Formats: sequence, C-alpha cells, structure tokens
Amino acid sequence: MLEIRDLVKVYPGGVPALHGVSLQIPRGMFGLLGPNGSGKTTLMRILAGLLEPTAGTILKDGVDLTRRPELIWPRLGYLPQDFGFYQDLTGAAMLTHLLGLKGVDAPGGRAALCAALLDRVNLTAAADRKVRTYSGGMRQRLGIAQAIAGDPDLVIVDEPTAGLDPEERNRFYRLLADLARDRTVLLSTHIVEDVAMLCPQFAVIRHGRLVAHTTPQAARAALEGRIFEGIVDNEELERLSLEGVLTQARLVEGRNLARIHAPGGGGRAGFSSTVPTLEDAYFVMIRSSQTERSAA
Repeated sequence: MLEIRDLVKVYPGGVPALHGVSLQIPRGMFGLLGPNGSGKTTLMRILAGLLEPTAGTILKDGVDLTRRPELIWPRLGYLPQDFGFYQDLTGAAMLTHLLGLKGVDAPGGRAALCAALLDRVNLTAAADRKVRTYSGGMRQRLGIAQAIAGDPDLVIVDEPTAGLDPEERNRFYRLLADLARDRTVLLSTHIVEDVAMLCPQFAVIRHGRLVAHTTPQAARAALEGRIFEGIVDNEELERLSLEGVLTQARLVEGRNLARIHAPGGGGRAGFSSTVPTLEDAYFVMIRSSQTERSAA
C-alpha cells in the first residue's frame, strides 16, 4: 500500500503546486487524472524521490519515504513525461546504457537482461535499429523496459500515451495492464480514455487539490438519469458551453451532437436521456471543483 498524507508543495516565490493531497493507493493499476498543469507531475516527482515536499508524508508499506527517499529507488520504476534518449544509439545499446546507470544486472549478465526486457515490451525485432527511427509508441515501450528493470514493485508512468496513435495506444494499454498484475502501477494522465481502459480506481486532481477518489463504475453511476444528448446548431452549442452544462460535443455527419449534464434530471427540448460515460463524470467533477473554488 502506498499512502500519501497531507502532501504540500510550494515552489520558490510562493507558487503553490499541491494543497494537502491525501490518497491511499493499493496494488494494481491506479489512475491520477487531471488537466495539464494540475500538479500531477509534481506529485509524481515527489513520489519518485526526485523532489522534496514542503510538508506531508509518503508511506510505502509503512516506511516514511519523505525522510528516506533513497529507500524507494531500488524498488521504483519511473517513466517521466519527457524521457530523453541518445538518438544515434540502437534500442539495445540505449537500454544497456540505462541499465548500467541504474546499476541493474542479472545472473546471466546485462546483455541477457537487456534482451529479455526488449522481448517483454515487444521490441526484439527493433533492437538493432537506432532510436531516432522509433515511433512514439516504440520509444515509450523502450522507456517502460528501463522502468521495469530490476523488477520494481512500484512503477510510475507520467502521461505515457500522449501523442500515440490508436494502435500504439492499445498496445501500450496491454503492456501496462500486464505490469499491474503483480505490482502497483501509478498512471498519471489527462486522457480520460486511459483511465477508463485501465484503472479500477482513480483520483482527480485540479489546481493541486484532490477533487475525487472513486472508481469508473461509481463515477458513471452517480450520473444516471442526468446526462442527455441531442443535435444542436452552433449557436446553441456555444450557449450550452457558456452555461457550463456541456460535457461532450462531437460532429456526427456534419452536425453537432451535444451531451449535457442536468443535475435535477430534467432534460431539454430535443434532448434524450443517455448512458453516462467517464468523460461526462470527469467534466462534472472538474466543473464542481471550479464552482467550489469560486464560492470559497
């Protein structure tokens, strides 16, 4: 169990990034969902022992990591949002170099470990290609290979699917789901689909504050009978957006299909009740947090 208690981070100059965040994160996949700039990366860096919190405590299996962050490093796999590679090295050479930096080895030697890791992330066929020829998804899988070296029991991945095409994203989903079978995997993302596909539990963070800690099923169930869908023109779409009730809008055969949240359960003319999605729930959570902050 990973437990975060009242975590605060204030950067120099008095810039607040986290405001008393508390979470309990079990084994398996856990999602941290929030818009860009919400404090997710700050939280990930603190959990990884790369950034010192201003206040608060992080406990991993009862050990206080805020006092002894070095205790988590041998048990941690970390894939940051922007992971740098040497572009002219091959995938195998790059991974071998990273294994050396991490001090990770295996009974059969580092070359055998590198081959096994590349096989696990389905990069064996590309092992001798230069990293600059890799697609975005291949780079992410190479990043995961270094993250799981040493068989860590906590893996942190920060925005891992941003910019991936649908095929690479699905491949990456399967890889992360497999990793979460026997360890804690903390997935930080602003993409609702990532959480819907992978996470039995998730938390929402905005402006450094915890907005919700729930499950996808519970989040959708809370909106039963309150989400409505209808075709609207551009002017009506803009009005719905200004009113703050619009949860999703997409084009269908050139027309605007809008989804709205009606807290009282009453629909509008031309709208019919529909099944809530996690994206609907995410909008409502974010909107509610904005309203609460404005009223405070």
